[in-house]
Amino acid sequence: MKRPVKIIVVGGNAAGPAAAAKAKRYNQNAEVLLFEASEFLSTGTCEMPYVLSGEIDDYRKIIFYSPASFQQEKGVKVFVKHFVQEIDAKKKQLMVKDLIEDKILEQDYDRLILATGSKAKSLSGFDTQLTNVFSLKNIDDLIRLDKYIKEKQVNTSVIIGSGFIGLEAAEALVKRNIQVKVIERENRPLPDTDKEFSDEILKILHQNKVEFIGEVKEVEPVISGDNLVAVRIGDKFLETDLVLLSVGFEPDTFLAQSAKLELGKFTAIKVDQYLKTSNRFIYAAGDNVEILNAVTGKADYIPLATHAYDLGHIAGENAAGGNVKYDPIVKNISVKIFDKFFASIGLSSSEARQNGFEFEESFASARNLVAVMPESDLVFGKVLADNNSKRILGASFLGGKEVSGYADLLSALIKLKAPASTLSKINYNYTPPLSPFVNLLNIIGKKFE
Repeated sequence: MKRPVKIIVVGGNAAGPAAAAKAKRYNQNAEVLLFEASEFLSTGTCEMPYVLSGEIDDYRKIIFYSPASFQQEKGVKVFVKHFVQEIDAKKKQLMVKDLIEDKILEQDYDRLILATGSKAKSLSGFDTQLTNVFSLKNIDDLIRLDKYIKEKQVNTSVIIGSGFIGLEAAEALVKRNIQVKVIERENRPLPDTDKEFSDEILKILHQNKVEFIGEVKEVEPVISGDNLVAVRIGDKFLETDLVLLSVGFEPDTFLAQSAKLELGKFTAIKVDQYLKTSNRFIYAAGDNVEILNAVTGKADYIPLATHAYDLGHIAGENAAGGNVKYDPIVKNISVKIFDKFFASIGLSSSEARQNGFEFEESFASARNLVAVMPESDLVFGKVLADNNSKRILGASFLGGKEVSGYADLLSALIKLKAPASTLSKINYNYTPPLSPFVNLLNIIGKKFE
């Protein structure tokens, strides 16, 4: 029988509920409490652009548990609208503000799991307290933006930043018949990716009447009252009905700092492979932690919901008495850009260079289906391989839904440290309505032989 222990989880999005549920499942004698500052628990953050576009017709469909249903199903006591203000690590005690009753509570713990996630980066002058300036990080952001579009006459928009969220939001706003201009500091969209793909992505934006404005080093809001009326870039003014900030995310570590936990070079919480922080009674998981990158072997920051969920389970089990290590992580992320999909796996060329790798690369395009099939279209792919070991370092793909399968296969090969020539030795599935006679990966692999 496992000993009774009181475990408190802070954060109710992806990692927190996973950690709380796993802790209770692993140790039935544990008392597990979860505190979440917002009114929503276990939400589908990645689905938000598709609620904004109307493809998902109700935001409530991406809220997967209520506090009552989570407690009934998982045995965890959930407190929403409870903001954890401070950790006293010496006393093993939390100061929690009950936002409903407007009072302060003190909560002791035996083990604490921080799943505070990440927060949207801000941009000087662009205050989301203005009526028509928005970010898109949580359900509250989504509700506010959707409500504004429904109630106001919104014809034009400016999106600042062309990362994944910026591109997904551009499509969502176009589907709501809103003209979109995307502003980017670099000279191409999705600037962290390789040029072959960002060039194609720029074509996709133009085909869908999204104006892209690159190499914008300074932006300045033009404000009238509590409303932003234009964005100034150089001597040009872009009049707009709304602005959406998409300038990236950063780990939310204010609580970790209150407990004097060690942070890493990405300003995320430093954890070991058991997800224990520099305090042996405190664990952390999700978008607030640094992880080990399987390609570089170094600490990295990869804020993805899938990793948060998996790491949450490990943190929950270990806080409840387990002894599980997480495996170093291969980045495997994709994004829908209108009728195409882009996937990035492992390292991009710039990331490989930054990490000191000397590498060769193979880029190719091919049909995703036999050319005579009506839905046949081009898919683009690129694979990087280390010059010395020949192992695959990273890959990128742009095309239809087939890129998800390519990405998962490359992720597995990267994890196994397979040489790039392996791609030409795989027996690929073939049938005309599903796959090409000669697979793109086979073409890429032959270039490494």
